[in-house]
Amino acid sequence: MKIVIRSTVIFFSLLLMACGGKEEKKKEGFSVDREKTKTEKPVEAVAATSTVSPSERVDLENKGVGPIKSVTLSPDIDQALAKKGEEVYSQMCMACHRVDKKFIGPAPTGVLKRRSPEWVMNMILNPEVMVKEDALAKELMAEFNGAPMANQGLNEDQARSILEYFRTLE
Repeated sequence: MKIVIRSTVIFFSLLLMACGGKEEKKKEGFSVDREKTKTEKPVEAVAATSTVSPSERVDLENKGVGPIKSVTLSPDIDQALAKKGEEVYSQMCMACHRVDKKFIGPAPTGVLKRRSPEWVMNMILNPEVMVKEDALAKELMAEFNGAPMANQGLNEDQARSILEYFRTLE
């Protein structure tokens, strides 16, 4: 009988020691410890990251989607038309475009070195259709956080004057 009692006492003592003794410190807040997995980027992803952004890419062949099929630019800038274009630009475009830096939309400085005059005018006159049907316009929208260009309801003469103003920003 003594052996049974001793064995029971020893058993419960060992059981209590196994359950206690280690004190856990509680941390404030919530945390999750994870190891980062190492994965190699696919070749396509590496190629995509090293390419030029849509706003910097040069594409002078694309004329865009819209009413403008051909624009002839004289070698000399029409200063009166450019002045009118600057006024229209200041009233209608400055909310989203800054002359020399990216803002909500791309900067127009040097745009005619990267885009055809027809593309620029079609983007001004027909932004909704351009974003739906023109691959470059889609990429630009993605680059600028999905912000589509607003249709300001400009006519062809106003768009042409803005284009002439852009020529002074080269």
